[in-house]
Amino acid sequence: RMTKKTLLDICKQQDLYWTPYLNDTLYLHYKGFDRLENLEEYTGLKCLWLQCNCFTKIENLEAQTELRCLYLQLNLITKIENLEPLQKLGSLNISNNCIKTIENLSCLKVLQTLQIAHNKLQTVEDIQHLQECPSISVLDLSHNNLRDPNIITVLEAMPNLHVLNLMGNEVIKKIANYRKTLIVRLKKLTYLDDRPVFPKDRACAEAWAVGGLEAEKAEREKWETRERKKIQDSFDALAAIRQKAEEKKRQ
Repeated sequence: RMTKKTLLDICKQQDLYWTPYLNDTLYLHYKGFDRLENLEEYTGLKCLWLQCNCFTKIENLEAQTELRCLYLQLNLITKIENLEPLQKLGSLNISNNCIKTIENLSCLKVLQTLQIAHNKLQTVEDIQHLQECPSISVLDLSHNNLRDPNIITVLEAMPNLHVLNLMGNEVIKKIANYRKTLIVRLKKLTYLDDRPVFPKDRACAEAWAVGGLEAEKAEREKWETRERKKIQDSFDALAAIRQKAEEKKRQ
């Protein structure tokens, strides 16, 4: 059990402070705990590692008002709940659990990173709540059971979404021209799945959306011409510097 004595023993083993409220980090992963409890005295925590246990419920975090990062991946959690006290939470990892619906996150006004990969999300309704979480900029939905292309409408409503991972979901196969479509519709996206979205990628995708493959090809050629010119200008500048240096030597 996660008793006060057990927590204190862990602090001693990890060379943390024996006075609970002085600790800003607590490592409780791989301990086999099945209930989250007895953290009332750990009021100074900013980072809490709870992954790889047997927790079935998020609870008893009322005292962790300073928490910035919460790691709950690889547990048995079925519901997102009881996070209201964590008003400073910026990063939440609840991947590899048994969650069927994204909910109860709109209370976290500064939440920027949500990792909820390897869960049981399936429908548009299951992720609809994300529209009420405008602060999220990094979202990992990979390896769920999302199938409906209409999830894009939810993602479009997230004004600060910069990083998105949908790998391992069937929906990728159902969205025509998947990568270009998402780049066009998610205006602030800078990273999609396993690759960055470069300015060239966005310009070509937007050209494709307006004028099809021919417009995309023309835009790509423009970028390649500019890139070649930039490289040539660099070579020319270097050659000019070298020539000046040689002329100085001869003088």
